[in-house]
Amino acid sequence: MIRIALIGFGEVGQILADDLKDRAMLTVWDTQFADPAAIPRKAATVRAIALPASAADAVAGADLIVSAVTAAQTLAAAEAVAAGIAPGARYLDLNSASPGQKAAAAQAIAARGGVYVEGAVMSPFPPKRLGSPILLGGPAAQAALPELAALGFSGVAFFSETLGQTSAAKMCRSVMIKGIEALLTESLLAARHYGVEPTVLASLGDLLPGPDWPKLARYMISRSLVHGRRRAEEMQEVARTVTEAGGPAWMSAASALRHAWAPQFSHADKAETLLDMLDAIRADAAFGLKDAAE
Repeated sequence: MIRIALIGFGEVGQILADDLKDRAMLTVWDTQFADPAAIPRKAATVRAIALPASAADAVAGADLIVSAVTAAQTLAAAEAVAAGIAPGARYLDLNSASPGQKAAAAQAIAARGGVYVEGAVMSPFPPKRLGSPILLGGPAAQAALPELAALGFSGVAFFSETLGQTSAAKMCRSVMIKGIEALLTESLLAARHYGVEPTVLASLGDLLPGPDWPKLARYMISRSLVHGRRRAEEMQEVARTVTEAGGPAWMSAASALRHAWAPQFSHADKAETLLDMLDAIRADAAFGLKDAAE
């Protein structure tokens, strides 16, 4: 069986482990394995996965390495893995990082004889799992398609031989998607204060017809409450992408701040409706605002 090393054992890493366990011999690594109370360590323990001593040990002898770490750790993960990578081993980088960071990661892997493949996940990973749409890029991308498809990655598609274009597509998409999440959070929290949220939501339906805006808004705001830290790191990489393109990243930088702020209200994600969620955030002492009626 093919030997696969998973670098990063958060949400994506755990899904990959569950979906690939019958198709490959797996090793995993996460920087939080040193903490017995950390979620990645507990997740590995529950799955009876042996914990290697280091990232280099985790990838020793692996045919395929899949990196799914937080955006800020993209380059550090590649550098840690490079110390143990086998010549010719394929390194699939699924991280949300700028083209410049991806190029630096590719250089670290290639310097030790590894084969770097740039990947960009173009939708939330949990619903479709291995079927998630993943764009592949770089000189070695097309050659990786058959192996990944055989492992069950049914959503993979070749995008570009030019390293960096795949991550650029992902990052430019995130300007919009994560930006909308941040804008909805700010808009509707303020609208709830003034009691005008029904009018605001109705006007969104007039301008952008189709979605159930209360349902969509609740979902998009909840993503920031639950995954705000990870989203903030991604938006910092988005801002880096914009600046690498030569422009100011005002909107992306502001979105990063909003996403970094949101996780302190993660308890509000338990609310059933959008209005209940907004009220739970506003009632928290950390929010710092009161309704005009109070």
